[in-house]
Amino acid sequence: MATQLLTRMQRVLTRILVLLVATFFYASPLFGVQFDRKVLIRDITQIEGVRDNQLVGYGLVVGLRGTGDRQQTFFTVQTLANAMQRMGVQIAPGVVVVKNVAAVFVTAELPPFSRAGMKVDITVSSVGDAKSLEGGVLLLTALRAADGQVYAVAQGPLTIGGYSEGTAGNGRTVNHSTVGRISSGAVVERDAAVDLREFRTVSLLLLNSDFTEARDIADVINKDFAKPVASAVDSRRIDVNVAASGESSVPILISRVQNLAIHVQAPAKVIVNERTGTIVMGGEVKLSPVSVIHGSLTIQVETTQTVSQPPAFSSGTTVTVPQTSLTVKDLPAQSIQLEEGANVEELIKGLHAIGATSHDIVAILQAIKSAGGLQADLEII
Repeated sequence: MATQLLTRMQRVLTRILVLLVATFFYASPLFGVQFDRKVLIRDITQIEGVRDNQLVGYGLVVGLRGTGDRQQTFFTVQTLANAMQRMGVQIAPGVVVVKNVAAVFVTAELPPFSRAGMKVDITVSSVGDAKSLEGGVLLLTALRAADGQVYAVAQGPLTIGGYSEGTAGNGRTVNHSTVGRISSGAVVERDAAVDLREFRTVSLLLLNSDFTEARDIADVINKDFAKPVASAVDSRRIDVNVAASGESSVPILISRVQNLAIHVQAPAKVIVNERTGTIVMGGEVKLSPVSVIHGSLTIQVETTQTVSQPPAFSSGTTVTVPQTSLTVKDLPAQSIQLEEGANVEELIKGLHAIGATSHDIVAILQAIKSAGGLQADLEII
């Protein structure tokens, strides 16, 4: 009896295991059923008016070990002379010869809601022909925005991600030694914060334009508030009425909206980089029934130099005669055929199987798109 009971239990467990495995496989993407992917609104949108601002300035880096700008870089000497003049030292730019100074551009990003006294990181890049900025110190530099106003000032020692050593005949350079960074190297001097209390409407801007996502975001917001407070203006913008939401402040409203989630679908898009032969494709890219015939014609021309010498005891001269050979290889065309619903991954695997290179695949994808066989957006970068 014990043996029969044990056998029955094993059969039941086996059936349960088979059912679980079958459920897992049939619900997997391999069998055409894909799980819903939910993302937070904060990950696919930004708030209109809340953004970074670019800053740029021109200054001097001093304290270099003879790796600064050369005498031919006149603007460096002029800048140094002007800086010395402001400090009460009169020098003639034409007689200044220094190698431990370099002219640089300083760039930074002013984050949203920046207040006076905050510190931001800066990047320092050489303008002239300096060999390296290693060990240099940036002098006080004003950073301006597109409106011409000074929003921050920068100063401090540089951190370089590379080095350059050796002489003209034997040297070694690692990474870019003419670009450096200063962590917290700039101090904000002008308030650039946006006053959210003046907002009557909070506008969400989609990072990727899509009418469906804009509609879904508006629906999710209205469902969460249980009243119509949001509306999709176009494929990128969703407006949320602050007064109708009933929230006590705009930051609380933004926080509540940004933490809502929506279902998204991967766009049917293929990105092709012709320079590198890189191909990136979305998971929803499909192909119509298509046949691809690919052949290869190779023409190789080689030229060799042959030395022709005159006969012995003659008055002729030795000459070099070029010898040219031509080789033509016309390989037979190979073909692949894809059925309805095939994806780009299957196409590329088939193309690799017939010996197509990355650049061949780029040209074939363009041809398939022109023939109407690629049901996706093909973007060439």
